[in-house]
Parts: sequence; structure tokens; C-alpha cells
Amino acid sequence: MLSSSHSSRIRKNLLRWYDRNHRVLPWRAPELRGNAYATWVSEIMLQQTRVAVVVPYFQRFLARFPSLSSLARAPISEVLRHWSGLGYYRRARQLHAGAQWLLTQANGEFPRDYAAALQIPGVGRYTAGAVLSIAYGQAFPAVDGNVRRVLQRLAGRSLSPARLEAEAQKLLSPRRPGDFNQALMELGALICLPARPQCSACPLRRLCRYKLGARKRPGAAPPRSPAAPVFEPLNLHYGLLQNRRRIWLTQRPSTADWMPELWELPAITDGAPHPVLLRLRHSITRYRIDARVYAATRRQLLQPAPGAWFLPAEAAALPLTGLTRKILRRLLILKPA
Repeated sequence: MLSSSHSSRIRKNLLRWYDRNHRVLPWRAPELRGNAYATWVSEIMLQQTRVAVVVPYFQRFLARFPSLSSLARAPISEVLRHWSGLGYYRRARQLHAGAQWLLTQANGEFPRDYAAALQIPGVGRYTAGAVLSIAYGQAFPAVDGNVRRVLQRLAGRSLSPARLEAEAQKLLSPRRPGDFNQALMELGALICLPARPQCSACPLRRLCRYKLGARKRPGAAPPRSPAAPVFEPLNLHYGLLQNRRRIWLTQRPSTADWMPELWELPAITDGAPHPVLLRLRHSITRYRIDARVYAATRRQLLQPAPGAWFLPAEAAALPLTGLTRKILRRLLILKPA
């Protein structure tokens, strides 16, 4: 697709732009340079989650689990508590399982070998390439959604997964592979946007076949990106039960399809006669949730579920669902974040 001279110009222009325009982010701090564990945590958190949301979670997570061994030795409930509100909790479980695997199988260090990295629970080609290139300076590509979009626009057409990997490898800077991978991601996140690419601000605009083709064909559409996920509407009704200063919380079963073993407010029957204390909207995985919270009694619970009374400080220390933590903060039962 790209000649050697074309690839060289892309590398040069993109790295120059990245050096001047990259965002200052906590996982890029000088003291974390070469820290594969911190890079791994950041990459897992950034999957399907905006950078602005991840920043405070990353900082709190690393403060509590500053090393791979500290994460591996922590109970999963503590890991989930520090993940609460970030969503996609399967990532936290896989990160914890991966840390435990590395502690027993790899002396507690993220391996420098690509094939070995792929053996870690929850680590695929993208994560392995990102960690090895950013932390260890190894020349492996890291093709996420942003990189896929940039490469397809440079090519002016849709590319198969195998072709994307091959072109990413061909473009990769041998001297600065980690910076180059991050530069491609940054370009896709800030400039080469899905619906309205900011071509006039792009350092690759004179090398991009989509941009050059669009000049000749006004209104030309970019290569298609994967279809946006379809979200299901979900109405939830919760009861707020209080006994003096305590609140009643229930634990989701370990067999639940989503958020297993996390704590939440108890569900109650629809159409409760009491006034609504709070109504809010929340998104998680494939659901768009419309949640209503009522003052309730034990008789109005939808079904018996394992539960207990907690003081606010005790509740804050539990692995709560993000929705429950949001509700309790809105009702001023928990302190705002």
C-alpha cells in the first residue's frame, strides 16, 4: 500500500506532531516510563472508555496497587471496589487474573516476549503490542479502533485485519515504536475523528488518500468503520431502605451475566406507591438504563437476595455497581467523588 519513502514521511510528520501536541497524561509521566505494569493497567482501562474518565481511576488504582504483586495479592473485592464506576468489570477481573498468573508463572513481571505476553489472561494482540512497544521499546504494532480508522483513511479504502496489522508494522518507527503507536492513537482520538475528521489540522493531510480523494470528489465518505453498538433500553426500580444511619444493600449473584458479586440497592416492584426520590440515566455495556429510586420497605423488595445493613463509610468501601455509587452520591449518602 505505502512505499518506503511514503512511510518515512508519515513517520517523520506524525512524530513531529506528537512531540508538539500530545496530551499530558498520568501514564505518560516520566517516572512511569518503562513501567510495563502501569502501561498495562492504562491500556486495559482505556478499552471502550474515554481518556477523561480513566485519568482519576488510573491515579487512584495505582496509588492502591502500585505494583503487579500488590494487585495480584489483593482480594478481587478490593480490586472491584477501586474499579467501581469505570464499567466493563470483566476487564478488572481479567487484569487481576493476569497479575496472579504473572506472579506465579513469570516472576511477577510482564514478559518482553510477544508470544509469552499473549499467554496472559485477557491480553490480546493489541494489548501485547501496546505494552511491549510503549514500555520496552519493541517494534510491535498496536491496532485499536483509532489506529484502524487512521490507517484506512491513509489507504483510502477498507482494510482486512491482517492487512491492517501488516501496514501498521510497515509504518512503525523502529527507533520510537512506543511513541509512534501512541501518536497514531492520539491522531485518531483528536484529529482523525469518526464523523468529522479535522483534516485541515492533520499532519498527514498531504499524504492521506482519503483527504486527496475528497478534494477531487466533494462529499466523499471515509472508509466505513465498524457499526456502532446497539443499546437496549432498561428500566430499573430500586428501593432505598434505611435503618437509622444504615442502608440496605444486596449482592448480585456470582452467576449474574453482568457485574457479578457487586453490591447494589435492592430491586423493588414496578409502580411503587411512594414518591420517586431520584431518577437518573446510566449507560453500561449494552444497556441504556432509566433508573428510579423510591423510599421503600422490605415487603416491597422484588425478591429475597443476600444483603446486609451498612453505614455510609462501610458502603463506600464495598465493590458497588457504578449505578449504585452514583445514586448514593446523588442522594448525599456517600461523599461526592
